[in-house]
Amino acid sequence: MGVTYIEGTVTGSNAKQEAVRFLVDSGAQYTLLPEATWKAIDLTPKRRQAFSLVDGTVIERDMSECILTLPQGEGHTPVILGEPGDDQPLLGVITLEELGLVLNPFSRTLQPMQMML
Repeated sequence: MGVTYIEGTVTGSNAKQEAVRFLVDSGAQYTLLPEATWKAIDLTPKRRQAFSLVDGTVIERDMSECILTLPQGEGHTPVILGEPGDDQPLLGVITLEELGLVLNPFSRTLQPMQMML
């Protein structure tokens, strides 16, 4: 199994921006921003959500929204607001789908998704 990273930019509602190097995680539903990143762009929690980890542990994290820009395009997306220890920015499949992208498992690149109307 390979690992894929992509450079992006996140923007808060106040237009503050931060560059982020995301791990593309096809097993994660939502995109996760580390605490330092989401605080730097002044995101505020909008709701709290429970998540199951791979080992079955259930954790809760706050959620918010931001604009995410990748080389392939930009869009509005929900994000998990990381807590201490959540240090790796993750790019999840909900964000990929919103941007019309899919991870090609052979080339380990993001490609346009075949969209259905």
